[in-house]
Amino acid sequence: MFLDLTGTSFVFEPLTLVVMLAGVFGGLIIGAIPGLTSTMAVALLVPVTYGMEAHLGLALLVAVYMGSISGGLVAATLLNIPGTPSSVATTFDAYPMTKRGEGGKALAYGVFASFLGSMLGFVALLLLAPVLGKFALRFGPYEYFALVVFTLTCIVSISRKSLLKGAVSALLGLFLAMVGLSEIDGIPRFVFGTDWLQSGFSVMPVLIGMFAVSQLLEDLAGLGKPVAVMKADFSFREFRQVALSFRHSVWNLIRSSLIGIGIGILPGTGSGLSNIVAYAQAKNSSREPDSFGTGNPDGIIASESSNNAATGGALIPLLTLGIPGDATTLMMIGAFMIHGVQPGPLLMRDHADLVAVIIIAYLVSNFFMLFLQINFIKLMIKALKLPQAILFPVIIMLCVVGSYALNSSMTDVWVFFGMGIAGYGLVKAGYPLLPLVLGLILGRMAESQFRAAYSLGGDSLAGFLERPIALFFFAVAALSLGMSLYSAHKRRAKEQAA
Repeated sequence: MFLDLTGTSFVFEPLTLVVMLAGVFGGLIIGAIPGLTSTMAVALLVPVTYGMEAHLGLALLVAVYMGSISGGLVAATLLNIPGTPSSVATTFDAYPMTKRGEGGKALAYGVFASFLGSMLGFVALLLLAPVLGKFALRFGPYEYFALVVFTLTCIVSISRKSLLKGAVSALLGLFLAMVGLSEIDGIPRFVFGTDWLQSGFSVMPVLIGMFAVSQLLEDLAGLGKPVAVMKADFSFREFRQVALSFRHSVWNLIRSSLIGIGIGILPGTGSGLSNIVAYAQAKNSSREPDSFGTGNPDGIIASESSNNAATGGALIPLLTLGIPGDATTLMMIGAFMIHGVQPGPLLMRDHADLVAVIIIAYLVSNFFMLFLQINFIKLMIKALKLPQAILFPVIIMLCVVGSYALNSSMTDVWVFFGMGIAGYGLVKAGYPLLPLVLGLILGRMAESQFRAAYSLGGDSLAGFLERPIALFFFAVAALSLGMSLYSAHKRRAKEQAA
């Protein structure tokens, strides 16, 4: 792939480098603090990018994304609490190492595995994105609609607690997408005689409210509880020793990174799932599986290499298909939208400079991440002691300012609060938020593409039968749902037998 020279050179401008360095550092701090996820970090910054050039704003979001994913290993190692969902499996072996006085060594394994996993994620992004992008240029209304159906069924299928609740959440998102004036013929729908609903629900207030406010309300239960941080002496000497001995874990690193990339490419999965799967594979493939969970470095390597590689995988469908690989890249769609850019098959053709910015920013951010973690990890450890009673009001204030700033509308602020409370209620009731938000974003595209396909087919659906790519997506969607229903049935049968 020959990257656009304009976009590539833009990343190396002094202002861009400074912004990216600050973004990676801020992301590392946010990732290190339990309860502050990469999704929340990017959600808070998307409105900030409205006042920036698109290139600068996207470079900032990529930097924050990478930093916050890797920063979760600090809390996982020293608190036995995953700083982000992508570091859940890191706790299994990193904390036991810390308890026996090897916290610095555990951090070194995590930092180096994060760096190498991200490098493999970059290679995948560089090689696979143009191939998939060229393939996606063959898409028309039929294929787009089938792709949205496939994406939504993927999201519903990974709703671990209940497929039905995942489906209900997705349908609720599709309903929200239909509120307001129809984009096709301008007919008002579900406005209930009010003026403010005619413009529909703005995406960003819903995104920020659903993910940020609901997460903060969830974390309020732990407000004021004392935090016990284990001690860890991390030094470059220790990092160098770990790097030199890393050759014994090369296959584990490659396998785990490939798992992360593959899961990252799947719509809606990302690093939150990849670290668990990679850890399980590392344990099953080990000659000493019983050592996992007691402080085995291979467990840290598997988790941290896979979750960081998944970031590269998650960006691939975003850039080529306009479909987010995880909740954080879902937020990035909002950044594209506020700059009037539609991610998808035409992005690589019409905005090759932006694609180059994202890919090169990913690479540069990875080196920034390694430098900052080696030299400033002690500062990140101190961030674990920041009182949440101070952090939470600041975050809420930033959310309110961001929601208002996009359209200078108080309506968006009330939507933000309302969706935050609704999101918290849905989480408490066991309904996943990702299908809902994805339904809202993709619902409008699904409707317009379906109506276009219906018109092209002479007011008939028969045209779908003549489109092999669309039929393939429909078949895979049906297979995905079928396998999920079968797995759920087997799980219920097993529980009943027990």
